Amino acid sequence: MSLQALVWDVDGTLADTEEAHRTAFNQAFAERNLNWRWGRETYSELLAVSGGKERIAYFLQRLSVREAAFARPLIQDLHARKTAIYETMVGTGRVRLREGVARLLTESAQAGLKLAIATTTTLCNVEALLTANLDKKILAWDVIVAGDAVPRKKPEPDVYLAVLEQLGLEPSQCLAIEDSRNGLLAASTAQIPCIVTPTEYTAREQYQGALAVLDSLGEPDVPCRSITGASLTHHFVDVAQLRTWSEEYDQPTTTL
Repeated sequence: MSLQALVWDVDGTLADTEEAHRTAFNQAFAERNLNWRWGRETYSELLAVSGGKERIAYFLQRLSVREAAFARPLIQDLHARKTAIYETMVGTGRVRLREGVARLLTESAQAGLKLAIATTTTLCNVEALLTANLDKKILAWDVIVAGDAVPRKKPEPDVYLAVLEQLGLEPSQCLAIEDSRNGLLAASTAQIPCIVTPTEYTAREQYQGALAVLDSLGEPDVPCRSITGASLTHHFVDVAQLRTWSEEYDQPTTTL
């Protein structure tokens, strides 16, 4: 089947957001007089857990803080404050789209491809990033599935299955764009071919089964680099390249 839709992850994929998220978490901790600070190495480890509230809960467990009655409201409070801090950062222009993203989104919409988002971040985080970086008059999203809209987060496939249902398309008619192993696992389990553009925080992860792994999507004047998987026909990713990859894709038979 021909390519009909692109399904985008948000954090790390549309924009390299993780350093802003880390900063916002640390500010929220400091405002609540908590002696916690997530350094880059710690945060890189915590990214294996999808979802901000889940990340805090996992961190508390590592500190041997049980999920007692006080812990649940603490997690909710910290996450709400962190989200507010992050939205302010995005709104003031501190988080920008990655190389090639705005161009490829515009080209895809003009080519008639449907555009969807499948993410584990909260809807308000998604809306803040899109509002700050994209003109709604030019680009409209067909489906956005975010945050707690599904019972299980990545690497489970729930968010992608929800997107497929709302789009009314088969997995082979879609292509996912991710930045992490958890995202690749989620897309692949839903049988959607996936390309990966890792960030500093996910560069050391393993991406067996990805259609292609690239350092970015590139621009006509800023070449991207192929890391593994399907080769580029020129030095940036455009709709023609995505259609070629989609047509040549064979569903992997190995376990990720």
